[in-house]
Amino acid sequence: MPHLQTAPTLRDKLETLAADAQYDLSCACGTTPDDHRRRGLDDRWLYPVTLQSGGRGLMFKTLLSNACTNDCRYCPLRAGRDAVRRCALSPEETVRAFMPYWTSGRVLGIFLTSGVPSTPDAAMDRLIATAEILRRRERFRGVLHLKIIPGASDAAIERAVQLASTVSLNIETAGERHFAKLSARKDYLKSVIAPLKRIAALTAPGMPRARVKATTQFVVGASDETDREIVRYMGGLYDRLRLHRIYFSAYQRGLGDPSLPGETSPATNADLLRREHRLYQTDFLLRKYGFSSAEIGFDPAGNLPLDIDPKEAWARAHPERFPVRLRTATRDDLLRVPGLGPLAVKRLLAARRAGARLRPDALPLRRDLASKARPWLAAE
Repeated sequence: MPHLQTAPTLRDKLETLAADAQYDLSCACGTTPDDHRRRGLDDRWLYPVTLQSGGRGLMFKTLLSNACTNDCRYCPLRAGRDAVRRCALSPEETVRAFMPYWTSGRVLGIFLTSGVPSTPDAAMDRLIATAEILRRRERFRGVLHLKIIPGASDAAIERAVQLASTVSLNIETAGERHFAKLSARKDYLKSVIAPLKRIAALTAPGMPRARVKATTQFVVGASDETDREIVRYMGGLYDRLRLHRIYFSAYQRGLGDPSLPGETSPATNADLLRREHRLYQTDFLLRKYGFSSAEIGFDPAGNLPLDIDPKEAWARAHPERFPVRLRTATRDDLLRVPGLGPLAVKRLLAARRAGARLRPDALPLRRDLASKARPWLAAE
C-alpha cells in the first residue's frame, strides 16, 4: 500500500525550526556555561533569558526558514547540506503560534531570525512582515528581537529598527582575514561591518530609536582567531558602536566543514565551551566592572587562561592594588576584587554607610563569594 506523506503541521514546523535556531544564541544566555543551551521542557521554542534585575524569563524564538543560500562553513544549515529537513513559517503562522504564549503571560517576547532562502532583503521582508502584524494588528508591545540578515539594505535595517526592541547582527569573528575562512559568499566589510555601523547610527543617543538595543555574536573557534583579537574587537564594538551586549557561541566540531581551522585545532569541544565562558566573564568585566579591553590578560598564545577567571588573573598580575581596604575603598576599587560583583559591592557600601564595621572574615555575603574575596581584602 503506498505511503501517504502529509504536509507538516504548524507544530511540526516549529519543532524543526526551533531545533535549528539553537545555532543562533543571541537572546539566550545566562551567566553560567550551560544557561544559553537550556530549552523549554515541552516547547523547544521557549528560551531562558536572564533579566537585568537578576530574575529569569522566557522568550519565544524561532527561525522563519532554515533554507539558506549562504555558505557559512561553521553552520549546519549552510547551502548544500542535503541532510537538513528544510521548512518555513509564514508571517501569519508565526504570529498564530506565538500569540497564545503572549496572551497567557508565559513569555516576555519573541526573537525572530531566519536563514536566507534567496536574498538578504527577501529574508528581511518576511521578518519585517511578521513584526508588522505583531505591532500593528495584534498591538503587541512586548520585547521584539529581530535578527538583521548580513547584507540587508539600509531601508530594511531602518524598518527593523523602527519595529524592534532589540536588533542583532552576528559579527561572527574578529576581522576580515578570519572571516574569509568562514564564508566565501559574504563580504565582511559590506555585509557585516557596514550594517553594524548603520545600526549604531540609527540607535545613537539623541536619535529617535536610541531606546533600541543592538547586539552581536562571535562564533568562537570556528576560525583560528585568538581571544586577544576577539577582546580587541569587543572594545571597539562597545566604545565606538555602543553595542548593548555581545554574545558568544562556541563552535562544536562535527557541525561544520571538515576543512575549517576549528576542525583541526587541538582544542576539544569542552575546551571551546570553557573558552566561551571565559569570554562571557570578560564581557562582564568590560560592561559592568569598569575594565578596558587593554587590561585583560592573555596567555603566550593570546588566549584567556582556561584554569582561572579573567578577573582573578588580573588581580594576581597586579599585587600593588591589593589588599583593598574595606572601610575606605571606592566602589571601583571593590569591583576589582575577585568574588565581588556589582550587587555584592552595593551591599557592602550600604552596610558601610549604615555604620557596620566590615571585616574580611565576616562579610555580609554569600559564603562562596566571601571566601573568594577574603584574601584580597583588609579591614584597615
